[in-house]
Amino acid sequence: MSPQGPQYGQPPVQHHAPPNPPQTLRMPMTGQTDAPKTRPTWLLPSLAALFVVLIAATGVGAYLLSGGDARSDAPPAAGEDPAPAGSAVTPVTVPDVCAMLPKDEADRLVPDATVSKSSRENENTVDFSCNWVNRRISFGEFWRDREIDVRISQHKGDGAKTGRAMAQSSYEIDYSGARYGATAKPSLEPDEKQQISQVKDIPGVGDGAFAQYTWRRDDMLWYAYGTAYARVGDMTMEVKFQASQQRKDAEILSNETTQAITEENAIREVSGLVEHFAKGVADWQAEHPNVLAKPEATPSATTSPTPRATPSPTVLASFPAECAAMSETATRLVPEPTTRARGNVVGNDNQTECRWLNRELSGGAGITKIRSALVTVHRFTNRAGAIDEPAARAFYVGQFGSAKNTAESSIGRITWGKLTEVDGLGDQAYRQFTQIRQGEVSASSGSIVMRKGAIVVQVDYSGHQRPEGEATNSPEVELMTEKEAMEGAHSLASAYMRVLNAQTTGS
Repeated sequence: MSPQGPQYGQPPVQHHAPPNPPQTLRMPMTGQTDAPKTRPTWLLPSLAALFVVLIAATGVGAYLLSGGDARSDAPPAAGEDPAPAGSAVTPVTVPDVCAMLPKDEADRLVPDATVSKSSRENENTVDFSCNWVNRRISFGEFWRDREIDVRISQHKGDGAKTGRAMAQSSYEIDYSGARYGATAKPSLEPDEKQQISQVKDIPGVGDGAFAQYTWRRDDMLWYAYGTAYARVGDMTMEVKFQASQQRKDAEILSNETTQAITEENAIREVSGLVEHFAKGVADWQAEHPNVLAKPEATPSATTSPTPRATPSPTVLASFPAECAAMSETATRLVPEPTTRARGNVVGNDNQTECRWLNRELSGGAGITKIRSALVTVHRFTNRAGAIDEPAARAFYVGQFGSAKNTAESSIGRITWGKLTEVDGLGDQAYRQFTQIRQGEVSASSGSIVMRKGAIVVQVDYSGHQRPEGEATNSPEVELMTEKEAMEGAHSLASAYMRVLNAQTTGS
């Protein structure tokens, strides 16, 4: 098993990287029974994640990804043990469902999860739930989607039937319904498919427990999950674990390359999960015997993961030798430039950025030009400090997928051109032309991203021209032509690749 949990392999929900911006004039450094026709509500956020809003901002191309019942104070029903004296005035600690799952287990199955919990009292039960979800986990060349959803219900007595008896009846209904679902022949639309496994009993968990696997294909949404049910005294629980992954370079709004969790892995994981919650419930009942829990004063709460700080790039004291070696090409494209070099380390990504910029070039009588050449190098190493080619491939695939999802499209005043793969520049390479008319500087950019071994390089050649005295974002700005931008980018990429090849030969 991988550090982030179960593997995949079942036919196929999907997620996509934000568009990869040309770096241009800004200087960034980061890179059952008949199946119901409605989808399970706990899966609906997967659909919402398909429809992202892409918002353009700043200068020449920074982009962002935009993304109960009333309580009852009635006395215990007949057959139920009354609450201990004084419970009406002494607050009872409610079952903390979220705390029942060890943090290391939650982090393994749903890294950096958003955690939400809720509680409510209904006519027949008091329900407590917790949800862990992260629908965009970067894992090598894939985006992963993970969710754990848990609901624990404490059953009230009904007449002569105790809460324990009511819980047993509920558990038996769930069990018989699951067994029927495994053999039923649901009515499906032509584009729908469904597989439901046989019931698997889970020995040694509570007063009874079982698990079942569901795989379903429904139009654009393909999903699979394991579900486990258990009873402990007067409480029942339902635990779901859903997992899927899709390559970062997959077509947006498609199920291309989607894989969902397999039956074997789903049953194993959900069986382990329900054991944690059954133990948590048993511990709570031992501490609060014969107590009917009450919902929390705040019925719901959500906790988001703490954002990870991104290190800021630092200006290098001297121009890197590899950049100096290609300066002849760069200064031909950007005459009399102001140069700058910066460095940064983000995880296993050691970054170097070299820039040549002239904002006041003469374009002839009464014309001012801007030209910028930017080379950003990402070198990947593992924890031991050795080169990490798989990490570089994963990064390249993510960049390619971002560019692929915006190719030949426009959002607001940003237009992305055709994405084209390029031969002869390392192991992998692609190019794209972008035009941006917003922020402080309007410009077009030719970009090439290439990978050689454990190194990924992005080169951007950008610029515009405008009447002298006009603002850099004036409507009078004339963007650099695609021909000039792409030819300049290719010259820069070729020059850097020659330097890189010479280093490889020398080593």
